[in-house]
Amino acid sequence: MKQLFDDVSFKCSKLVTKNYSTSFSLAVYMLSPSIRDAIYSIYGFVRFADEIVDSFHGFEKETLINDFEKEYYKAYHSGISLNPILNSFQHTVKQYNIDDNLIQAFLKSMKMDLVKLDYESKAEYEEYIYGSADVVGLMCLKVFVDGKEYKYEALKAEAMRLGSAFQKVNFLRDLRDDNLILNRNYFPGVDLKSFDENAKKAIINEIKEDFRIAYQGIVKLPIEAKFGVYTAYVYYKKLLKKLESTPCHDIGNARIRVSNYTKATLLAQSFVTYKLRLIE
Repeated sequence: MKQLFDDVSFKCSKLVTKNYSTSFSLAVYMLSPSIRDAIYSIYGFVRFADEIVDSFHGFEKETLINDFEKEYYKAYHSGISLNPILNSFQHTVKQYNIDDNLIQAFLKSMKMDLVKLDYESKAEYEEYIYGSADVVGLMCLKVFVDGKEYKYEALKAEAMRLGSAFQKVNFLRDLRDDNLILNRNYFPGVDLKSFDENAKKAIINEIKEDFRIAYQGIVKLPIEAKFGVYTAYVYYKKLLKKLESTPCHDIGNARIRVSNYTKATLLAQSFVTYKLRLIE
């Protein structure tokens, strides 16, 4: 039965999400059950592409990412793939009318990671963030608004700012690994040698402004999505606060994390805030 295979495919995407990101998995669980599978499928797709360029050292990364792209389009046009991650994703793309331009922008940024090590201008930096993060937020927004274009357009700008905030927090958290392991530098004019408190403060202020604008969109989200997105927002703001209080040399020497206990506490606090209807 094809339906059984599709069900298994979405479960595979869920498994990928749970194993690669406990934080994102927790946020997805706070969404309405009616949209969870679709968000799992988006995460599975973007995670596998990201793993190809970030983790599969010793393999032909360019061939792998190009094959991944080709297999996705084969799945989209035929309506099926024996790769369960691609099979579930193509279902979601069709069901929620996700624009192919978003997918192409995402894949473009992933391929940039294979060849580009330094982002020397703000334009390059913003282009990469748009493709690697903003469009992922827009894919999810398509699901949140059930593919309705007028709702999507009304929340598009805020969704992009939330994606940008999440990505910039990740860049700051992963500054050491990006520089020392992957030899990448995403922040224009900033690397481990020049990273100081002034550079850190400028980045954090930029992220805070992204979060400020993004929150204006969160409060307008449909009920099915609002609490889940708010949960992710609260987690990332906590991570940003921890990065803000960490000396710049420690950020460059260790990966800053939020403990599982703190995550559970944040979830409880978010739930109380949500139930008291303070997210308005």
